[in-house]
Amino acid sequence: MSNTITTTNFNFPGQKLVYRGKVREVYNINDELLVMVATDRLSAFDVVLPEGIPYKGQILNQIATRFMEMTAHLVPNWLIATPDPNVAVGHLCEPFKVEMVIRGYLSGHAAREYALGKREICGVTMPEGLKENDKFPEPIITPTTKADNGEHDADISREEILEKGIVSLEDYEVLENYTRVLYNKGQEIASDRGLILVDTKYEFGKTKEGQIVLIDEIHTPDSSRYFYKEGYQERQDSGEAQKQLSKEFVRQWLIAGGFQGKEGQQIPAMDEAYVNSVSERYIELYENILGEEFFKADISNINERIEKHVLEFLSQR
Repeated sequence: MSNTITTTNFNFPGQKLVYRGKVREVYNINDELLVMVATDRLSAFDVVLPEGIPYKGQILNQIATRFMEMTAHLVPNWLIATPDPNVAVGHLCEPFKVEMVIRGYLSGHAAREYALGKREICGVTMPEGLKENDKFPEPIITPTTKADNGEHDADISREEILEKGIVSLEDYEVLENYTRVLYNKGQEIASDRGLILVDTKYEFGKTKEGQIVLIDEIHTPDSSRYFYKEGYQERQDSGEAQKQLSKEFVRQWLIAGGFQGKEGQQIPAMDEAYVNSVSERYIELYENILGEEFFKADISNINERIEKHVLEFLSQR
């Protein structure tokens, strides 16, 4: 689709390396700064879909940076500045090789495992007698490995992480603590917006000085699942599906089209009407999650706009 950014090829002063993730492209500047560009790529089931979604990168970047600003007093993060609606600039960090997933409710992957009769996930026991989307007595942390591109993240337990030396005990205790603190704050903010933050994931890294900081995204619809608070209990009691604010609607559309990221499966065709409907859903997510109107940035020449703003920022340092 026109007017989306699905790939970048910038050459900034002092640029060392470029890392291309599923939806973000990260430029290393002089081994000191990271310039993270949120593209309009859409991924589901660990696969990048063929069409970009207008404004998606702007939405994800603005939600993530806003939440980082709102939680910086609780947990330190990597962010320095947002010179463009699609760009975050932060300190160079060495990422931990695990993603910290925290779940307050039996939803998504945990619910699918539970339905198969499993009562343990990532070494954590789930109580008997729950139905999908019920609240856990206490939020549970269910980490995953951080897979390379094209690979699937895999569940891993705290014990395995420590046994394999992926993270030291001292650092892991900090990651767990930060995960709970951020989730509590995220739930509080969501509740004020009439939402429930069901589950989410956080990524952390270490600065050159050895400080553990939050990196990447936080509380976005790509990394989190939200329900509408109003009517939640009534829907649970009557066995109705919950009203969701997350990327789940994309996954459901793919499943209905016979695609779940497995070998040999074809991604359904994404026509312009569908792409625009996804864009509208992301704008709705933004406005609900942040409780404010979304203002569309000028996307007539998005690559040029980003390059100009990043160069201006770097020239002032």
